[in-house]
Amino acid sequence: MPSNRFNEAKKLVDKSKVYSISEGVALVKKTATAKYDESIELHVRIGIDPSKSDQQVRGTIVLPHGTGKTKIVAAFVDGDREAEAKAAGADIVGGEDLINKLAQTSQIDFDVAVATPIMMPKLAKVARLLGPRGLMPNPKTDTVGPNITKMIQEQKTGKESFKNDNTANIHQVFGRKSFSEQQLETNLRALLDQIKKMKPSSSKGIFIRNVVLASTIGPGIKIDANS
Repeated sequence: MPSNRFNEAKKLVDKSKVYSISEGVALVKKTATAKYDESIELHVRIGIDPSKSDQQVRGTIVLPHGTGKTKIVAAFVDGDREAEAKAAGADIVGGEDLINKLAQTSQIDFDVAVATPIMMPKLAKVARLLGPRGLMPNPKTDTVGPNITKMIQEQKTGKESFKNDNTANIHQVFGRKSFSEQQLETNLRALLDQIKKMKPSSSKGIFIRNVVLASTIGPGIKIDANS
């Protein structure tokens, strides 16, 4: 059952209206009424057939103002590169020993994983653990590569990965309610621009179908992505 707080916030939103980006950002801050610093989220329905491999949308972005969250980064590297990974700022560093520990405990205490190419065959052992959680390193999200320092530093400075789900929707946090309206709007416009650039060539018709903003426990606010 919705809380009184949610019901009061819902009254601020005109469900029949599609707001401009600026209006939507201002309103989503007003409807974020929890006592903690709620995440501000973008939910986009895109014009693809998610069952077709050539229409998958997957990309990365470094938001101008970050997301307000510091990510815990795990680096899977061979032994002679562990010192480099630690120096770059990785919170958890290891090779086969770390992979074996994950396989045995199934305990995940990181937000993102990066790996050197040589470690990818070894990570197959924990693919069923990391994959469903979106934590398996992947070249498409710039989390697999030889430049371990660059990958770690990008993740630490706010690089985000996004992809469509099996209902043709993309969900992405782009800030916190403590951000200024200007910071949220700048992040949002950058994220929308990046998503638009990812339109598959095989996707026909309107690509951005429906765009909604919401805080963690706030109501949805429809916006015009082209405003």
